[in-house]
Amino acid sequence: MSKKFEHQLHENIEIVDISSEGAGVAKINNWVVFVEGAVPGDVCTISIYKKKKSFGFAKITQLVKSSPHRVDAPCSHFGTCGGCKWQNFNYTAQLEYKQNQVVNAFQRLAKVEVAQTFDILGCKEIYYYRNKLDFGFSDKKWLTAEEVKNKEDIDNHNGCGFHVSGAFDKVLDITHCHLQASPSNEIRNEVKRFALANNYTFFNIREKAGLLRTMMIRTSTTGEVMCVFSFFDNDEEKINTLLSHVKESFPQITALLYVINQKGNDTIYDLPVKCFSGNTFIYEEMEGLKFKIGAKSFYQTNSKQAYELYKITRNFANLQGNELVYDLYTGTGTIALFVAKNAKQVIGIESVPEAIEDAKENARINNATNTAFYAGDMKDVLNDDFIAANGTPDIIITDPPRVGMHPSVVAKLLELAAPKIVYVSCNPASQARDIALLSEKYKVSKAQAVDMFPQTLHVESVALLELI
Repeated sequence: MSKKFEHQLHENIEIVDISSEGAGVAKINNWVVFVEGAVPGDVCTISIYKKKKSFGFAKITQLVKSSPHRVDAPCSHFGTCGGCKWQNFNYTAQLEYKQNQVVNAFQRLAKVEVAQTFDILGCKEIYYYRNKLDFGFSDKKWLTAEEVKNKEDIDNHNGCGFHVSGAFDKVLDITHCHLQASPSNEIRNEVKRFALANNYTFFNIREKAGLLRTMMIRTSTTGEVMCVFSFFDNDEEKINTLLSHVKESFPQITALLYVINQKGNDTIYDLPVKCFSGNTFIYEEMEGLKFKIGAKSFYQTNSKQAYELYKITRNFANLQGNELVYDLYTGTGTIALFVAKNAKQVIGIESVPEAIEDAKENARINNATNTAFYAGDMKDVLNDDFIAANGTPDIIITDPPRVGMHPSVVAKLLELAAPKIVYVSCNPASQARDIALLSEKYKVSKAQAVDMFPQTLHVESVALLELI
């Protein structure tokens, strides 16, 4: 295609689909164009700003006809913040496209038949569903398109919000986020107000300077709230003053923690966490089970929908009480503990040692004496010696990261030939790839998609595999 075509406007282009990355999909003479902010059913004028041999990228310059699926996005940051790409997409239609994504993965990628497919389980709460958000501080906030267009004089470049894709040193200053319930927005806004009023410095990642670096807010269905601040400068007086103000302003915070992070990255997993006030943890509850969550703990970020996901997983496993269950990629042991009361024994394996320590602590708290947890890389731990020591599983539950399972782990599952495998996935494509390999010995008896993250393109999938 010529360079002239790249800059050419295209009128009356219909959006026919939506991509796995959340952009609308159009076709011009069988050439695929990904259109930012477009919804299937839109008819629009588009401007192509980037092209490859078989596809291009475009922006809408005029919306000629709105799709029946298009809705007004409630967030003032929509279109700039990349966190919720589908806020302008009707939720019923979101679920339909997510369901199709999972079905297509089984049919086109795995090339397997699913004996019984259930409708996707949507969220009752499509906003304010997250229990954890991480905010960054920067002395170089991202300027919106409107601010640039109006050539506004910006007196204050300090911002607190989310990092912008493609600009690692900038954050989009957030006034209200629709993902986490109160008091998340109130805490963030008050911290920013107090910091500006008292001349606190915001972090500059290029120069490695500034006091305020990041802030994590965690909430739970029990009503507990955790705040974890990360400071770059170790200014004890200013840190104590700020944290004292936060404690006094938000008495509902039950765990007020902080770290000093002078590294090149924002991760706190290798840093000591200090407790300023309250506990060093919060609790989450599920069917009478208590899960202890610390500053470094992993826990599903949608607590209520995680409960629904785990119920589906347990129902698919259909435990009778006499089974040995292997829970692969167990994390902090949430699924393992959730099914333990229905099994003879549950063995959890996870690569992150800190997560396994959390799992053991959660087992102790819940008196789950029929569980055991082991840390190590799955492809190394799940070997003949391990199985000889722990027994051959009757049921395997696997919930791997987005990349799916290592080929050697899939090979080991084929060798073990457990009667049932319940495969929980946050990436239908990698799940389909693994199931295609497992189809040598397994059939897919049941499958169900679960929406954990409304307004985003992400979808979970649970599949029951049974030995042929």
